[in-house]
Parts: sequence; structure tokens; C-alpha cells
Amino acid sequence: MTLTADKKALIWKTLNETRGKIEPAEYKNYIFGLMFYKFLSEKAQTWLDNQLRGESWENVWNQNAEKATSFMQSKLGYVIQPGDMFSDWQNAINVDRFNISNVADALAHFNQGIQQGAKANFDGIFDDMDLTSSRLGSNTQTRTKTLMDWISLIDQIELDEDTDVLGDLYEYLIGMFAANSGAKAGEFYTPHEVSDIMARILTSGREDMPEYTLYDPAMGSGSLLLTTGSHMKNAGVRGAIKYYGQEVITTTYNLGRINLMMHGVEYNDIHIHNADTLNSDWPDGVTNGVDSPRMFDAVMANPPYSLKWDNTNREDDPRFKAGVAPKSKADFAFLQHGLYHLKQDGRMAIVLPHGVLFRGAAEGRIRQDLLEKHHISAVIGLPEKIFTNTGIPTIIMVLEKNRTSDDVLFI
Repeated sequence: MTLTADKKALIWKTLNETRGKIEPAEYKNYIFGLMFYKFLSEKAQTWLDNQLRGESWENVWNQNAEKATSFMQSKLGYVIQPGDMFSDWQNAINVDRFNISNVADALAHFNQGIQQGAKANFDGIFDDMDLTSSRLGSNTQTRTKTLMDWISLIDQIELDEDTDVLGDLYEYLIGMFAANSGAKAGEFYTPHEVSDIMARILTSGREDMPEYTLYDPAMGSGSLLLTTGSHMKNAGVRGAIKYYGQEVITTTYNLGRINLMMHGVEYNDIHIHNADTLNSDWPDGVTNGVDSPRMFDAVMANPPYSLKWDNTNREDDPRFKAGVAPKSKADFAFLQHGLYHLKQDGRMAIVLPHGVLFRGAAEGRIRQDLLEKHHISAVIGLPEKIFTNTGIPTIIMVLEKNRTSDDVLFI
């Protein structure tokens, strides 16, 4: 099942009509947060219905709250207390007993009820929903009314529990918010057409592999990870595909975590960090002074173009043996980071600005090293203005570690 274009457009129109004075970039934090909480609530309720066989969750909780907490955490990684379900909010609205504190308390309870092993996936995931913001209203009463409208709106979007539909809608809304959020929106969104080209390259001939590890060092909303994983035969099989990523912007990091889980990826298959990739290599790279980097089957990235970065004292960083990218342009730093973490038989695809093909000095030396070691297998030119709110000409560069051929395919 997929959402029709008309259904998507209607949902977007309705969402936009309820936005009020809140900017799209901020509004998305509330809408995505509510969508995700509804998703988690319905997932928990479905699991409870199958487990309790008629007994109420409230009765089980009242008998032994600690045991009930462990019971749900063991399967889902989190617990939602009786009275805190998304449906409870809607029921309270229907009988005129809703207050914004219902949401605030539920989110606080959720944070307290995250299983220790799932902290990295759920902790702080709703922090971008500032329920005290004056943009929601000047007082508690008006903020409550705003939340009531949004909850009722989200409740009306009937999507069953089909994660394909949920994920499809979420991805669509990410794109729409990106298109309406100004020039900085491209930091978290890669158009599906570009993601699909990269995913097909990264998985071609490997679709049947029983296990596959994916890594995006500038993951944004996670669309590259998801699209690549979807081309694998075992996508959706717990433990088969492992998703790794890093994202420096906390709000975008939360967006990515939500996106992965809304697409049905189990929390224990997600390994992403809120960190600066260039300043903080993958956390388990160096142990007791010995460099033992984690390697991946496929590396993909659409990093910020020509980003300024701190390139001082990088000469001894094992990622940058071919040379250190200039401080005004981190393009080759991201490329070298990804290549460094690629398995010997792995494959990498990265979106870069055209300039990496001809700029000189340090970048010219790095490019020459990549060519002499046969790492670059293809360069694909992309149409201009394909990315949200930027006209920078771009390419996809495809790389491998153990190529014997010295040819480079240009498309």
C-alpha cells in the first residue's frame, strides 16, 4: 500500500493550514514528534493486545508497575504508561479534559522509561518539542488549544500500522518541509532520485547478502541509509541490515532517528551518533591508543558542500594519509573519512560539488593519490538545481578500496 499523490497533497495542505505563525523549520519538530509518538503508541498497543489477551494494560500496571515496565521494555526498548497513549490524549480532547500537561507528563514518563540498551535510540528524541514556547500561544490555555488542534489533525491521518505508508508519508513531509524551510533545508534532505541512484550502485550484485552494514557520516534525515537498505533482499529482517550514521545537528539527528524507526527499522539495528564526524571519528575507532576502525560494507554521504572545518594538526590522523583538505573546503575530508571506514571489498558513493574534480593544491594531491591507487571507479554528473534550495553543480563519486583497474567511468 502506498499513499496517492492526492492524499499526500491533501495532508500537506491541511498541515499548512494549522501552522499559524510558526515557521516551517520549527513546525516540523512538533508535527514529526506527534506523528512519532502516535507511531510508538500504536506499536505498543498492538503488542499489548497480542500479549494481554483481554486484560487491560492499566490492571497489569497497577498490579506491579516495575514488572510491567520491564515487560514492555524487553520487546520495544521503551514503555508507555497507562493513560499516556496517543489515543488517551484524543479521548481526553473528546470529553474536554485535555491539557498541555497531558503531553508534557507523557513525554517525561517516556524519557524515564527508556531501556538502558535503547538509550542511544530514544533518549531526548522529543526534546525539540518545546511545549513552553510562546509561538504555541501566549498562555497555557492557548498552547493547550494549539496542541489539541495538532493532535486531532494527526489522529485524522488514518495510516493503519503499515510502516511503508508511514515511512512514505514521513519522507514526503521531510521533502515538503525542506522545500519550505529556506536555504539551510538541504542540510537534512537528499532527494529520493539521488538516493536511489546511489543505493542501486551500492547494492548491485550484493542484494542477496544475508547481512549488510551501512554507514552515512553526514546522515541528515537518514534517507540515504533507508533507500540503500531497501534494495537489500533481507530489508526488514531484524539483525540483517545494520544502520550506522553520524549527524552533528541535534535537531536533524532526532529527525533521522525518527525516520529510521518510522520506516520499521528495529531500534537495535540502529547505531547513530550526534557527533561531528570530522572532529570525532567513529567512537570505537581507537582503543588503548591502537587504531582499530569499524569498517562497513557500504558508505554513502551527501555532506555539506565546501564546509569550513578545523584542519589543524590533522597530519597524523590515519583518515587523512593522502593529505589534509583545506580549512575552507572539507569535501575531501568527508570523502577520505568514508573511504577509510570502507571494508576492503566495500563500495562507497558520495555527493560532492563539481570543484573536487579540478581544484588544485592539497585537493589536487589528494585526488591524484585516489587515482593512482585506483580508488575512483566512476563520476556521475547530476543536473543543476536538483537539490533543495541550491543551484550548486554536483556529482556522485563512486569509490572502492581494492580495484586493480585504473579506468574511471564518467557519466
